[in-house]
Amino acid sequence: MNTYKDYIQEIEERKALGLHPKPIDGAELLSEIIAQIKDLKNQYREDSLNFFIYNVLPGTTSAAGVKAKFLKEIILGESVVEEITPAFALEQLSHMKGGPSVEVLLDLALGSDVSIAKQAAEVLKTQVFLYEADTDRLEEAYKSGNTIAKDIIESYAKAEFFTKLPDVEEEIKVVTFIAGVGDISTDLLSPGGDAHSRSDRELHGQCIFEHNKDMQKALLALKEAHPDKRVMLIAEKGTMGVGSSRMSGVNNVALWTGIKASPYVPFINIAPVIAGTNGISPIFLTTVGVTGGIGLDLKNWVQKKDAEGNTVRDADGEPVLEEMYSVKTGTVLTINTKEKKLYNGNTVLKDISAAFTPQKVEFMKAGGSYAVVFGKKLQTFAAKTLGIEMPQVYAASKEISIEGQGLTAVEKIFNKNAVGTTPGKVLHAGSDVRVEVNIVGSQDTTGLMTSQELEMMAATVISPIVDGAYQSGCHTASVWDDKSKANIPRLMKFMNDFGLITARDPKGKYHAMTDVIHKVLNDITVGDWDIIIGGDSHTRMSKGVAFGADSGTVALALATGEATMPIPQSVKVTFKGDMKSYMDFRDVVHATQQQMLKQFGGENVFQGRIIEVHIGTLTADQAFTFTDWTAEMKAKASICISEDETLIESLEIAKSRIQIMIDKGMDNANQVLKGLVDKANTRITELKTGIKPSLRPDANAKYYAEVAIDLDEIAEPMIADPDVNNDDVSKRYTHDTIRPLSYYGGTKKVDLGFVGSCMVHKGDMKILAQMLKNIEAQQGKVEFKAPLVVAPPTYNIVDELKAEGDWDVLVKYSGFEFDDNAPKGLARTKYENMLYLERPGCNLCMGNQEKAEPGDTVMATSTRLFQGRVVKDSGEKKGESLLSSTPVVVLSTVLGRTPTMAEYEAAVDGIVLTKFKPSQKELVR
Repeated sequence: MNTYKDYIQEIEERKALGLHPKPIDGAELLSEIIAQIKDLKNQYREDSLNFFIYNVLPGTTSAAGVKAKFLKEIILGESVVEEITPAFALEQLSHMKGGPSVEVLLDLALGSDVSIAKQAAEVLKTQVFLYEADTDRLEEAYKSGNTIAKDIIESYAKAEFFTKLPDVEEEIKVVTFIAGVGDISTDLLSPGGDAHSRSDRELHGQCIFEHNKDMQKALLALKEAHPDKRVMLIAEKGTMGVGSSRMSGVNNVALWTGIKASPYVPFINIAPVIAGTNGISPIFLTTVGVTGGIGLDLKNWVQKKDAEGNTVRDADGEPVLEEMYSVKTGTVLTINTKEKKLYNGNTVLKDISAAFTPQKVEFMKAGGSYAVVFGKKLQTFAAKTLGIEMPQVYAASKEISIEGQGLTAVEKIFNKNAVGTTPGKVLHAGSDVRVEVNIVGSQDTTGLMTSQELEMMAATVISPIVDGAYQSGCHTASVWDDKSKANIPRLMKFMNDFGLITARDPKGKYHAMTDVIHKVLNDITVGDWDIIIGGDSHTRMSKGVAFGADSGTVALALATGEATMPIPQSVKVTFKGDMKSYMDFRDVVHATQQQMLKQFGGENVFQGRIIEVHIGTLTADQAFTFTDWTAEMKAKASICISEDETLIESLEIAKSRIQIMIDKGMDNANQVLKGLVDKANTRITELKTGIKPSLRPDANAKYYAEVAIDLDEIAEPMIADPDVNNDDVSKRYTHDTIRPLSYYGGTKKVDLGFVGSCMVHKGDMKILAQMLKNIEAQQGKVEFKAPLVVAPPTYNIVDELKAEGDWDVLVKYSGFEFDDNAPKGLARTKYENMLYLERPGCNLCMGNQEKAEPGDTVMATSTRLFQGRVVKDSGEKKGESLLSSTPVVVLSTVLGRTPTMAEYEAAVDGIVLTKFKPSQKELVR
């Protein structure tokens, strides 16, 4: 095979799509290109030079290793290339971000040629992506008396790699572009159906605005009309970036509106400017910081007040909004980064201090948060090596300590895991904290980007301080198509080699697991004081505190074992009253959101904060159902407070499931899974002996707000409705419209039902089986008037259902049962009125493989109701995804419509939907 000719053929194919050559990451191709550069008469030499200089991915890719080696030859004079001088070769190395390039620079700086050594040292002083092997070499040379090494380490101690960077501009001119009205899901910026192309940044960039070419052309025209300004992408009357962290969404916005990160690395842009009337979703805002971008909370629409200061409401009781200032597309504004204000001409529109904290400004100056994290580690190493006190270069971590005030649960966890804070100082919400991370999760549609990020930050092995990490296969579980076959095995091998437990064994020794990542992370989290970082917005655990994160933050956590963030404020949620026997716990979840909004006049006090859930009596699976939904409540994260006995029961469940993974052969050479079982055993002993009771907040902790949920008020099933026809566009596709079943009068047509996603557990599958038996007993047969798609979240659940006989019940009523020996190769486009038993995984909830038919009304147990996620619009009607409990979904498909309360109660008669009773204990210390 001629690799270069294959590459040229691929280039021609990409031209037809309007794309440039794909960046080179393979050693074989780049070696051939270098051979053509050395051959002065080669017909491809000029193109090869351009590919070599401008089209090679940096970091630890195999191509980067070949490039660094050739540049070293040029610098040493072993190879002569007229177009690449030794000085230019050093400049190229400076843009390669660690790994082989740092190794070469160290070879040169510590070599015998003094002139070259000094030049290499100057380049090294600008680099931050150094690992232990690199710093060990420097330290050894310094201790041996090498003056160049001493000079480099002294520069690192002063953090000159940061201090010598230009400051953020005082004034940034922006021109506005309204991307949508109402909440904007990250699906608009990076559709789930295009997940396969995320690692090919230019190709993936074509999907922004869900492939809306008119919007893309309008954005390009705006840029052309304002070449001296940056485009600010806005969610008008809504929140930007709801639904997920989605690094690919930020990458797309940066590609279209940002600044090129390096002239020698294609399609990697940084520093996008993103805004929303109601700010930026917390996890998406973290992703913006990864790229050194700016995220603004505009507050340009506010609730109208009457003369007495009361909120003015419309005929439906909804607050009336009034515009404080216009940001319509094409409006030119000025961001003043020193005054921290937003201007229109000379008029101050808004204080934007929250977007320009010292830490965020450092991200902007450094070109992203990675460089700051690695820079701090490098400065710490240098100061320690030199035996000096570390100079204060970076903004001091904000440490807020309030005397006499107790700690919330999240404050306790952050204090326990904090790194580099003032010894003995107790920290409260608002403090900026570097914390060690216990568990890390990478999912398969962002995992390819995470692996790229790891390569580009030159990481080769997982941090030893991480207790456990898992790479899932759930987002690509339902359709094993050519794209999945090309991407997923490559991802699994990379992550397995890196040190993660992987859903698929690159060697094929154990059965592929497509279990939903959040469920696996919930099982392998065995510490109630743990911090978990996962590459998905639904990284919400029933134990510890978990944060959904972008692919880059996941990569950083894997490489360093650390994360950096402010300690969030908390909202305390308690429960009173009794659940009615025919109610499902999912109804408690929805009612919590409904009652909170009612109690606070429509203000979502959960947004951007920790929801501290004082449930106490729910074991891990059901408790997870609550914490999982808190992502849709726009919370930063959530914490379940448990009674000691409940936590012990949850840990025993976790141990048994981890042991199943071990028995399958999923543990690695470091025996990570065995270590988690040992940790669980230790924690159980602590709980039983009273040495260390379960995590509880202090009785005198301070909360942003406290919410009391009255279970007596929950009289019928609750449904989250996208309200697709609301006259106010900003009210559509939020998760805040919660309606009782009776609202629909038993008449709303349902075209498809879905029982699956991370919101269901084994109990839901058993409820489904019992309902089918009930319906057959009452009606003589089970006949579906709408398709019902069922996707158990894990294989463990399937195995347990088979052992207990429930799976046979489901198979009896089904028309399709998944077969791992012959997985589906194509996504369904049509559904029959029958029960589909699908492979464990995310299925319809993701929207990247399977979807309902356009225009369908879907009743689902899942978490997503965003436009186009589960179902697209048709030419005749809008697709809508209503979210409810398993019993409501099942009955809706049997009837082909929403049930009445009488029909619902009859269908669940005799079924124990939940045994939930709020803890009668005061869950505080």
